[in-house]
Amino acid sequence: MSSSTNTWSEHLNEALPELIEIRRHLHSHPELSGQEYQTAALIAGELRSYGWKVKEGVGRTGVVAELGECSGPLVGLRVDMDALPIEEQTGLIYESKREGVMHACGHDLHTSIGLGVAKLMAMESELSTGMRLLFQPAEEIAQGAIWMKKDGALEGLDALFGVHVCPAISTGSIGIRSGLLTAEAGELEIEVIGEGGHGARPHQAIDAIWISSRVVTGLQEAISRRLDALNPVVISFGRIEGGKAFNVIAERVSLLGTVRCLDPSLNESLPKWITEIVEGICSSFGARAVVRYKRIAPSVYNDPSLTTLLETSAIKQLGNPNVLRLEKASLGAEDFAELLQDVKGTMFRLGVAGKDGCAPLHNGNFCPEEESLVSGIKVLMATLLSWMHRNAS
Repeated sequence: MSSSTNTWSEHLNEALPELIEIRRHLHSHPELSGQEYQTAALIAGELRSYGWKVKEGVGRTGVVAELGECSGPLVGLRVDMDALPIEEQTGLIYESKREGVMHACGHDLHTSIGLGVAKLMAMESELSTGMRLLFQPAEEIAQGAIWMKKDGALEGLDALFGVHVCPAISTGSIGIRSGLLTAEAGELEIEVIGEGGHGARPHQAIDAIWISSRVVTGLQEAISRRLDALNPVVISFGRIEGGKAFNVIAERVSLLGTVRCLDPSLNESLPKWITEIVEGICSSFGARAVVRYKRIAPSVYNDPSLTTLLETSAIKQLGNPNVLRLEKASLGAEDFAELLQDVKGTMFRLGVAGKDGCAPLHNGNFCPEEESLVSGIKVLMATLLSWMHRNAS
């Protein structure tokens, strides 16, 4: 490392107004998974202006950039950039200008942090090793990491770092955890097939809507009574569709949801277990069920040595009281896990809550503190430079 910590910290203070402006622009112009065209163009333009070598269209709408000598040891930073189909309710002056689309998971902050790191790294007169930035699309549908892998975004990488905002942690603090960080995630689709009829004569029909309600409650009851409570499983349905008229009993209803589990062995048996429960409920009322289960993301497993490196670097930047050791893994999911199948890495939780707290992720009122940009950039800069120094050839 050729520049002192104080030097890049001073540059951070100078760059912060511009980074906040970029973040607010991204927040006002969110793009859904796989549609991040304007976001990617902005990122690529900024990176080129900093002096990075940029490649666009990696993983469809992803951006990859490199700096320094990349033929030797190579460290990476991954940030995601897609938004969610959620109507914003914050009332911010820079709230989303796109109806029904919002950065409700903090990916606008992640992207701005990535650009902040890029800007500061480019000011280093000489890097000890090469560095690669991955601006990933489509994290919310758990596809972007797979797309980028197929396009070679991980080739030659020796280590990979990631960050995700956390509304349960105060701004100025971060959360770290060695080993298991997130749950495995699955997508559950159920089709309940009954028999239509007149709304006034339900006894002459097989009511798919009523049976679907029994499926939803029955699965929750079965979890609490047939699975070990010490190995948590969450099944949540986010979409139910069925019926065509107020006085016609629906013949078919489709349910779409997500399944989360921390135990790998239990996760293997869940598809069969869910199918048996659903088919049993439906057949008891004369209906049929079609169950489709798709695994969409493995668990994020944080490499212990890289997590220790990040922890040490974070303590130097934020102070020991502001580096929290997370006792439990999260039932949330992250397709950062797909990247960790090919390269060791670690992800930390960035505190974004203000004095009055913060609305949860995937909520129309989610409003993280912008000051968290500083903590995120400081931790990543210190960690990445430390890794480079240790692995210099």
